[in-house]
Amino acid sequence: MDRILRVNMSTLTTKEEPYPDEWAALGGRALSAKILLKEVDPKCDPLGPDNKLIFAPGCLSGSAAPTSGRMSVGAKSPLTHGIKEANTGGQAGQKLMRLGYRAVIIEGKPSDAGKRYQLKITKDGVTFSECPDLKGMRSYACTAKLAAASSKRAAFIICGPAGEALLTAATVALTDEDNRYPTRHAARGGLGAVMGSKGLKAVVVDDEGSSARKPKDPEAFKTLTTSMTKNYLAGSQLFSHGTAVVVSLGNMMDTLPTRNRREMRFEHAEKIEGARIIESFETRGGNMHNCMSGCIVKCSNEIHGPDGKYLTSALEFETIAMMGSNCAIGDLDAIATMDRLCDELGLDTIEAGGALAVAMDGGKLSFGDAEAAIRVLQSVDKGDEMGTAIGNGLAFTGKKYNVARVPAIKGQAIPAWEPRTLKATGVTYCTSAMGPDHTAGLVTMPPADVAVASRDAQLVAAICDSSGFCHFVQPSLDEIRQLFNLMYGLNLSGPDIVAYGWQCLQDEWEFNRRAGFTEKDDAMPAFMTTEPIPTSGNVFDVSEEDLRRVYSGNPFREELLMYRAGS
Repeated sequence: MDRILRVNMSTLTTKEEPYPDEWAALGGRALSAKILLKEVDPKCDPLGPDNKLIFAPGCLSGSAAPTSGRMSVGAKSPLTHGIKEANTGGQAGQKLMRLGYRAVIIEGKPSDAGKRYQLKITKDGVTFSECPDLKGMRSYACTAKLAAASSKRAAFIICGPAGEALLTAATVALTDEDNRYPTRHAARGGLGAVMGSKGLKAVVVDDEGSSARKPKDPEAFKTLTTSMTKNYLAGSQLFSHGTAVVVSLGNMMDTLPTRNRREMRFEHAEKIEGARIIESFETRGGNMHNCMSGCIVKCSNEIHGPDGKYLTSALEFETIAMMGSNCAIGDLDAIATMDRLCDELGLDTIEAGGALAVAMDGGKLSFGDAEAAIRVLQSVDKGDEMGTAIGNGLAFTGKKYNVARVPAIKGQAIPAWEPRTLKATGVTYCTSAMGPDHTAGLVTMPPADVAVASRDAQLVAAICDSSGFCHFVQPSLDEIRQLFNLMYGLNLSGPDIVAYGWQCLQDEWEFNRRAGFTEKDDAMPAFMTTEPIPTSGNVFDVSEEDLRRVYSGNPFREELLMYRAGS
């Protein structure tokens, strides 16, 4: 039987509730939004007892659908002070669903803020334990300690030291398929700080004795998922070498931020291109691997250092751009070291890279000084002034050091994909309840109508994030609709699946409206509307009227059903 697990950190008790039948197709992001809007005061203190942290696997997670095990982590964000859903890979989503948990809701706050707790979830029940030995421990050491005390089937959700210190750029870390690396992150919005505020250091999810979830129509489900897998593997497999390989393309397109976005092309782009990572596999070791069981994409790169030893994994375009070119650092080994430190700390690489570049722009560090950047990251969990600033993100760092050039919207760092170049993506950054987040609706080709293109991309992203699918497997809306029906015995039509995504967006916008957000909060940083990119002359010149159009109208169109996530 599907159920919701409530964990009260004030009383250190747990309670299970039956999962509502009317929510059968809700999962991931849509479910997180529904719970937050229903149960959390949008004006609450994000780090107080009234906020709730939600782990919500996609509604196809735990099934045989390919690459469908992703999970949403949701809460009121301490960074944006609006609603936040951060979608992540790793193994925990698959395992929670196989155990029958559609959502885990973390409520309340311990009376003793100095204590740390571990939650263990198995087929036999849920147990709490205090874990003083894990307090302040970096993520890799924490993973190793948890693994030594757990079965090989266990997956881990970890609050790094940045989250324990309530730093607002903190992430929630999850382990990958082999449970070796805590390198999958619910990264944006500072949700690691919410986990830290709850005193929850780790969640162990052990699905020993469970099996894959059974669809209502197993034969038709198998036929469709087999077809999707064959079609993907027979296609171009755009993401088989990960997003790191688009660095040169980003450079050519004027969307590789350089020196705190003063330029959008980097003179050393070739040195930090993902192809260099692939080449290093032959001489140093490393490979492409899965972040979750059932993945057919294998986009995660496992990187070894010059000594041939493992250094980090999942070094992606956003990290390379924000910690590399944006800081004028043209050394892949240095960037990989910075990425490893962020994994250890539980820190968003977009926020941290953006914050380092702002500090460099303000003269606190020198552009291109990789050693200094690494020293600052090393100090984040030591209480150092600059390390603490970086750990609180780009906007905090800009304010602290009185830097005028702050590329943030709603308090959150703008990702690498440049809104002056990709204007429909800029519309997403302004209008998404998530704040500037490329995963909320990335549009890489120039559209005829930026407002409609952004709205479509946001709607498709919301549905995909609710399904459990990775965007990289590129399911269409109609395929997701069919799988929902086959999995849960539903009869969703084309208009129904579009309305599903539209309702998710409406719930998120409504939460932010109640939190006090207005149209004024949808503003791009002023310098991006007036300062042209040197190599293209582009500025962000989308009108307020076009921004408003994202929120209105009936989004259903027949052709939208063929729209593929990640395309």
